[in-house]
Amino acid sequence: MGIWLDPEPQSWWFLVDEALAEDIGTGDLSAVAIPDEDLVHWKIEAQADGVVCGLGIAEYLFAPAGNDPENCRIIIDLADGSQVSRGDVLASGYGNARRILTAERTGLNFLMHLSGVATLTAHFVSKVDGTGARIVDTRKTLPGLRGLQKYAVRCGGGFNHRMGLYDAVMIKDNHIAAAGSITAAIEKIRRFASHVTKIEVEVESLEQLDEAVRARADIALLDNMDPFQMRAAVKQFSGQILLEASGGINLDTVRQVAQTGVDIISVGALTHSAPALAMHLEFE
Repeated sequence: MGIWLDPEPQSWWFLVDEALAEDIGTGDLSAVAIPDEDLVHWKIEAQADGVVCGLGIAEYLFAPAGNDPENCRIIIDLADGSQVSRGDVLASGYGNARRILTAERTGLNFLMHLSGVATLTAHFVSKVDGTGARIVDTRKTLPGLRGLQKYAVRCGGGFNHRMGLYDAVMIKDNHIAAAGSITAAIEKIRRFASHVTKIEVEVESLEQLDEAVRARADIALLDNMDPFQMRAAVKQFSGQILLEASGGINLDTVRQVAQTGVDIISVGALTHSAPALAMHLEFE
């Protein structure tokens, strides 16, 4: 069984190496309290219920090194995306005490944050079960961590929106204002965009939505519309364009939004406001 959910995030190890180097600096001053050759049994334990994400990072940081004795090991029986309960052991092993202590905080920081994103996503996904709506993320991510955060969304059962400015077009209100209209913006973009590039337009009214449909946009983002407007948009334009709801949607309102019949619900809070899933590393 693999630890990572495919596809594995790109170049994640560079971020982990940088985070570990940031913490170590010129050297771990606390580690000198432990004899260099000491070996310990250790475990990482969940302190809350949720969805785990980041186990591949734990493996990278805590697995035996090349100069460790042959009996050193790491055991991870779960895969990212697994449901865990308080008290569950997420990873365990036997290895160099100094190295485990030095990597402890970096490993837990990644695990707790990514598991928090996956857990919050799973809560949103469960709220819309049976409606046909997809929960997707946004570009409201922590700088440098976008790939890992969007990976965590998938581990929680959600889907990814565009990764950045380069893989899909999003025409927002300021683009429309600068271009003069939705139609003008789309026409200019089609002059250079690939035939496989999707074009999404942010709309605030049914009139704007009608213009986006006539200009052959692929997706319309219904920006901060109330459920009544969303239902009207679905009734009039469903099947002609994908409809995405966005703007201030939370766990209390997401099912009502999904029941309007929209195709997609994007939630920035998945990545910018997810609480960490508590866990700790203990020596045995």
